[in-house]
Amino acid sequence: METNTNVNKPKWTDVGYVRKHSNIDFDCDDPLLELYICSAEKTILNLLRRTYENLIETYGDVPAPIRHATLLLTDNSYEHRTPAEASNLYLVGYGIDMMLKPYMIL
Repeated sequence: METNTNVNKPKWTDVGYVRKHSNIDFDCDDPLLELYICSAEKTILNLLRRTYENLIETYGDVPAPIRHATLLLTDNSYEHRTPAEASNLYLVGYGIDMMLKPYMIL
């Protein structure tokens, strides 16, 4: 899957870092990982009611808990390719919620 613009490129998460975090030793799934990263980043920005530029302006960089939440969402999407499973529905959501709440604009 190829894109012709930077719109669908990850902003703060690197595919290589996701591979390291998720113990993925091959690169044949990199386009899929990139899709999951973009989806995770956009989901987080929507939850926070922020833009990437606003995060940089406010914090000088993307805070570590937001980066961590991105890794968790990406890994969960890669490992569980169905929309939701009873075994992981609450744990991932709760952990990410706790990481993101301090950065949300209410």
